[in-house]
Amino acid sequence: MTPAPPRNRWLHSPRWLNRLGASCLIGGQAISAAAKGRINFNELISELMEAGPGSFLIVVITALAAGTVFNIQVAAELTKQGASSTVGGLLALGLAREMAPILTATLITGKVATAYAAQLGTMKVTEQIDAITMLRTDPVEYLVVPRLLAMVVMAPVQCLLFFWVGIWSGQLSSTWLYSIPPSVFWNSVRTWMEPDDLPSMLLKAVIFGLQIAVISCGWGLTTKGGPKEVGTSTTGAVVMILVTVALMDALLTKLMFT
Repeated sequence: MTPAPPRNRWLHSPRWLNRLGASCLIGGQAISAAAKGRINFNELISELMEAGPGSFLIVVITALAAGTVFNIQVAAELTKQGASSTVGGLLALGLAREMAPILTATLITGKVATAYAAQLGTMKVTEQIDAITMLRTDPVEYLVVPRLLAMVVMAPVQCLLFFWVGIWSGQLSSTWLYSIPPSVFWNSVRTWMEPDDLPSMLLKAVIFGLQIAVISCGWGLTTKGGPKEVGTSTTGAVVMILVTVALMDALLTKLMFT
């Protein structure tokens, strides 16, 4: 008999690509189930609390630091150039268009997405997912839909919180450090901000929240092997989320602001 030709491993797609495709399928199934009203409200309330109030303190602290650091770096130079009246507007535009949505997504990834991937990955390797299936319960409806809805709801809420805390932090620091009157600061914010800046910011946050939920849950549900693989899946989910969010941010910025 003629031996079978060796299989070329280069013809196979990488595992991360397979998992990304599986995550998209899981996300589509979850969105379809949510649209049909197949929602476990007890789980949804629990996930809303984890994705929302459980992360507010981290968002507030980071927003305080971001607004203050921006002024330390930018307001000092603008004040030297006699352009202190533009500080508020520049900070508002920077927060609304880039800093608030992207930093909020990063914080949520570190706080919530890691929990999603680890929880579902652990359930997968300990065969709890199989047990749920044997009970004639769809694991996507039971586990993914509440997490996806929680992220879609809470991501824009946290983004808006980040924006307002960052703005107030910038106003206080600019007044204390560079003697810029509050009225000048807020007038600059009103002058520079466009009517669609806040809706665009919230739209970015919703899309990022959807990405975070889909990828973290997808990586968790596609975990294979023993408990050691849970950590690998969690790390892989975080890396993939950060990469895809950065790419999506570039695309959305191009579409919205050019």
